[in-house]
Formats: sequence, structure tokens, C-alpha cells
Amino acid sequence: MEKTATATETIKNAYKGSEKNVHSKAMAPQWLINTTEKFMQYQLDKTLTLDPCILDVFPKPQEGHQYMMYAHIPFCNTLCSYCTFHRFLFKEHKAREYFVNLRKEMEMVHALGYNFTSLYVGGGTTTILMDELVKTLELARKLFPAIKEVSCETDPQAMAHPELHLLKGLVDRMSVGVQSFDDNILKMIERDKFGTGKEVFENIQKAQEMFPICNVDMIFGFRGQTDEILHSDMDKVVQLSPRQITTYPLMVTSQTKRSVKDSLAAEPEHLARQYRIILDTLTKSYTQLSSWAFGKANNEGFDEYVIDNDEYLGIGSGAFSFLGDTLYVNTFSLRRYNDRISNNRDGVERKRTFKKAEILRYRLLLGLFAGRLSRKYFRDIHDTNLDRALFKEISALKLTGAIKENPEDPNQFIVTDRGKLLGLVMMKDFYTAMDNIRAELRKPLKEADM
Repeated sequence: MEKTATATETIKNAYKGSEKNVHSKAMAPQWLINTTEKFMQYQLDKTLTLDPCILDVFPKPQEGHQYMMYAHIPFCNTLCSYCTFHRFLFKEHKAREYFVNLRKEMEMVHALGYNFTSLYVGGGTTTILMDELVKTLELARKLFPAIKEVSCETDPQAMAHPELHLLKGLVDRMSVGVQSFDDNILKMIERDKFGTGKEVFENIQKAQEMFPICNVDMIFGFRGQTDEILHSDMDKVVQLSPRQITTYPLMVTSQTKRSVKDSLAAEPEHLARQYRIILDTLTKSYTQLSSWAFGKANNEGFDEYVIDNDEYLGIGSGAFSFLGDTLYVNTFSLRRYNDRISNNRDGVERKRTFKKAEILRYRLLLGLFAGRLSRKYFRDIHDTNLDRALFKEISALKLTGAIKENPEDPNQFIVTDRGKLLGLVMMKDFYTAMDNIRAELRKPLKEADM
């Protein structure tokens, strides 16, 4: 029991094994990146499948376990063509009904005995109805007093919203989806609706001090995003000086392949070079928290909550939960979600139970991605000798130069810059596979489900 409760602390302390350079080393040859992607796709095709499931209630929390809550808000005023998340065009009456049921589901989870150490609110556009979001966050903090951090996503325009101040004291970490400050890139990806690069910069500059942590999301890998444009974007975000910066590679899924791959996505050969630009620019002023996240302080919370939370419970339409050894997925139909919650049943319609070896490989991926690959974590949390249980995987990472022994701490591997790039590639493929699942579960939806 006690071992599981210290999971987050153990993972965070493992950061010290990561390698930090002012100038990054050569990343990796293209053949190694391609081979890594093929291996990941093979593994994901084999293991990441879901079975139909009608679940009336989530399993009860296990004593001594630590949980994070994810809440999904699936509404946007407009839909970006490259976005792979579960979202619908905003209709106020539907959104208000949804928020009511989201809070009801939160109360149902509380009745099961859950408490949470943190809350992540994602979308969609979480701030689409500020008053409803405020009610939801106030209820969460009342029901779950163990919550130490609330993270929330928004768009650059919302940072200039006159009611943004209502979130002060409720949101500890605000993540703003900027993607680029270049006006041509913003126009190409239909983000000019949130203002010019200059206006976006100014909106964040004025409002970021309202929250203890402001995170700026950037994306690389766009067609036409030259090295000069990427350098400029990185320089501007450093000038903006948020507490955190996240630099995602553009992800092409089955849902976005036609709109993204042929018109928005750069050739894959650019990825390693652009990633090197990002490392060389950001690591001068920031500490690297994961392959694509950077912060002004070590170990502060950041976007990929799955890294610091072995178990999490998702509420809302399309939300994912990982409890024990099982992945649960809520219905993507708004109609069925509202019906089920109104009738005091949870929204789960899919699940997958994983074998121990599959969970260990998943945690290995997260450890590499986070730059925190720890023998101690696997020993303390999973009662496993990492080198024996995943001998082939560890050997391959050593042979490719992704990791090396840490002479100062035998419990921690050093994750090299090459390892960070390969971690980024694998995590991108993992999230792409998850997004493909979302696309498949959304495909059967009718107008009445939206």
C-alpha cells in the first residue's frame, strides 16, 4: 500500500538522472527514427485495442493509492483542422447541460470514496463558458480537499477575456495553445482567429501573472516552418518568459491525415533538426522536464500528467481512465453520456486490461520520455528488476545510445539527447495511436449524438 502512495514522488525524484547540455548533441540518423516508429506502431497495433463494455460504476479506490482526476470539456467555437482531440461545435444549451452532468459525475466519483491530488481540465476549449467552469472547479476543490494543483487549458483569445480573473485562485496552472507566433503559420492552421502573433504575445504577457504557472504550448513540424521561423518562435517564447513551455511535434492521425499530411505537415526528415533547434534555444533558460516540456523550476507539474500519475480517473465524454491494470474510455456520444449520468450510471463504454509486461513497457516509455528512467521506481512501485524484466528493451536503448549508466547514481540511467528525441518520437506515436482510437469511436456518431 505504502509503496504505491509514493509513486509520484519517486518518479519526480528520478529527474536528476537526465542529461542537460547548453548545446545538444547530434540527434539521431533518420533510419533510427524510422525504425523506432515502425517498432512502436507494431507494439501499439498489437496491444492498444479496446473491448466493448457497459460499466455501471468505476471500481472503488484502493487504499493507499494516489489518483489524479481528468475532466474533459468537448466544445469549441471553431474546429481546427489539425486538432485530434474529442470536440464538437459549441452550442450553449448543450454545453450547459453537459457541465451539469459533468459535476454530477464528479459527485458520483466522490461517493465511491475517491480523493485526488490534482485535477487536469482539458478540451476542447475549457473556458468556453467561464461561469460553468468556475462552478465545476469550485465543486472539485470542495469535494476533493487533497487537490494540490488544478491545471486548465485555454486559447490565446481567452487570455484577454474580461472574466478571466474569475479563475484566479481556482487554477494553479494555465496552459495556452499558441502553436506559433508567425502570422503565416497561424493563417495556414486557422489560428489567426485568435489574433496575430503580436496580439497573442501581448494577451499572454498581460494575463500570465494571474496564475502561479503559465504554460505556453508550441508546435513544430508544420509545412513552411523554416529554421528561421522556428528560431524566431523559440526566441519570442523565451522573451515572453512563461513558467513553462511545451513544444509538441505535429501529430498526423487517421482523423487528420487528409487535412494535415498533405497541406500542413512538414517532411519527417525535418523533425530531428528542428528538435535540436528547440533544445539549443530553450535549455539556455529552462530546465527540461520531459522530451517536449521545459520549466523554470525542476519537477513542477506539466502537461503530460500520465508521467507523474500511475493512476488517473477521467470524467466527461471521451475521457480516458487508467485504474489498476485497466484502461477505461467514456462514451464519445454526448447524448449517451448525458443519459447515462442522468441515470446515475458512469459513462464507460470501452475498456482494456493489460498484462504486467505491457504496463512495464508503457512505464519504460514514459521514463524515457521524461528523462527520468529509474531502476528504483520499477523496484519500489512495480516490485520489478528493470534490467531483467525488460532486458531486450534496456539493451536496445543502450546500444542505440539513448541511455547510459549514471556513474553518480546506479539507480538512475542518464537519458541522452538522442534518448530524448527517441522518447519524443515514441510518445508522439503513442498519442497518435490514442487519437486514432478517438477517431474510430467518433466515427459512428450521428447528428443526435453531437
